[in-house]
Order: sequence, then C-alpha cells, then structure tokens
Amino acid sequence: MAEGWEVVGVDAMTDYYDVRIKERRQAMLMQNARFRVVNDRIEAPGLLHGLMEEFRPDAVIHLAAQAGVRYSIDNPESYVEANLIGTFRLLEAIRAFPPEHSLMASTSSVYGANTDMPFAETQKADTPMSFYAATKKANEAMAHSYAHLYGLPVTMFRFFTVYGPWGRPDMALFKFTKAILEDRPIDVYNHGDMSRDFTYVADLVSGIVGLIDAVPVRPATPDAVPEGDSLSPVAPFRVVNIGNSDSVRLTEFIEAIETATGRRAARNYMDMQPGDVPATWADASLLQSLTGYRPQTSVQDGVARFVEWYRGYFGV
Repeated sequence: MAEGWEVVGVDAMTDYYDVRIKERRQAMLMQNARFRVVNDRIEAPGLLHGLMEEFRPDAVIHLAAQAGVRYSIDNPESYVEANLIGTFRLLEAIRAFPPEHSLMASTSSVYGANTDMPFAETQKADTPMSFYAATKKANEAMAHSYAHLYGLPVTMFRFFTVYGPWGRPDMALFKFTKAILEDRPIDVYNHGDMSRDFTYVADLVSGIVGLIDAVPVRPATPDAVPEGDSLSPVAPFRVVNIGNSDSVRLTEFIEAIETATGRRAARNYMDMQPGDVPATWADASLLQSLTGYRPQTSVQDGVARFVEWYRGYFGV
C-alpha cells in the first residue's frame, strides 16, 4: 500500500488461534485508505468470483489456508475445505477474470521425506509426511493445470518456517517465548535433534513483493527452460522457495530466545511428533536470480525483534 497499491484483503478470521491478534492486525491495515477488508471464507460459493469481477486486480496473492502440520491430524476436513475447495474457488475466479499474475503460498513441508539438502525447487516432492503437506502439494498441481489449460501465469512460493512479530501462537517461537516468560518448561521434540530454515516475516514479504513482477512465461519449447529454473516446460508456472538459506538447529533457536528474554529455558525433551520432519533447508538462489533479493535476517536478530514485540503486546 505504501507503494501505491490498493488492496482487498479476504480473511475468514477463524478461531484456529486467538482472533484478537487477527483483529488487531486487521485494524492496523484498515487505517490505510487503500485497504478494504472482506471477512468471509474463500470457499464460500461465488465470493471470490464476485470480488474478481468487481475489482479486476492486477495481482492476486493467495495466502489463505488452514495451516499447521499437527492440527491436520486432528481436523483434516478443515484442510479439505480451506486448502482444496478454497483454492479451487480461487482458480475458477482467476480463470473468469485473469489477473496479470497470481502468486500462491505453498510450504516447505511438500519436500516431505526428501533428505537431499538444501531443498531445490527442481527436486521431486512426492512424499508428503502430513495431510497439510499433501493439500499444499495438491494446490501446486491444481494451479499448474489451470496455468497450462488457460494460460494463467502462476507462481507458487514455498515458505520455510516463517516467524516474527504478530506471528501465530501455535508456532514454536511464540509457544517457547510464552512458556519461558511464565517460568514453564518448553516441549522440545525429537529430543532437540531438529533443524529448520527460519525465515523472518519481513524478509518473506520482500520476497513476495519482488516476485509480483517476475511473471512466468510459457517456454517456447519444452526444452527451453533454463538450467536451475523450476519454470514448467508446458505452462506459465513456476515454484520458488522463500527461505533464509540457513538451516539452524533447534537448540540454537532456543538459545536465541534465551538470550532475547534473559532467561534460561527448562526443557522437556520428547519424541518426534507425527507428521514432522527432522530438518528443512532452502536453496533460495532462484528467488535471488528472479528478484535480486535474498532473505538475510539472522535468527538472533529476528527472535530479538519478536520478543520485543511480545513483551510490548502482552505487557510482559
């Protein structure tokens, strides 16, 4: 919006986590005259079709989904509704009123059982370890088919463990910070033998904004795709990692929280949770080649900024 864009934001404001945080974020956006809010579910029949017809946007950025690996074990149907049906409704809407570019969120979880790291977009991603990951891989396949059939330019970006101020309370950073400041032990899964490519939220946003103008074009011939590019050989479709290109051990992440809070964490070591993977690590070179940008906020700096926000927001 600061760059002059007018934005229509669609959010179901579900109670998957504290709605008050969502309401505060939305209230901040609504202070800008360029922002319009629509509180409804993307899978609602006719909703997105009507919005696309009314606003005819230049770009669509699809971030709406039911997130979370562990919740997909307890409530898989919510993933069918939001991730599969909701994305289908969006694809139908952009087919009817095509924007210049549609950008859609996927996840590093689609790499599943892959062990060849760092993960590159050209690797196969056929072994999802959770139903959440399976719905996101399905979204990629669905979007590719629409890109091929109807010539709709689509970029799927795979997020790698996004964190930062205003983040989700079900994520490790939020839960760990809350527990440490309340002098409660933290649950450390797989006995701490895990690592993640943590991506600071502002870096993620910069990557997304940079990709808006990196519109994929169907190659002239199937063998014309540049080496290292995930561009489809038959469609204006591309997959792009947005990650920090740095796999950080969970113990190091906890130490960064301890430093930022000034407190030691009591650790409750536990077995691996179903659906989790032991490690993620992004190859972000394609993002850099397309946009000139590469996420670079260190875990120490990013965690410190989150803890500062957390203390201010909750008055701790």
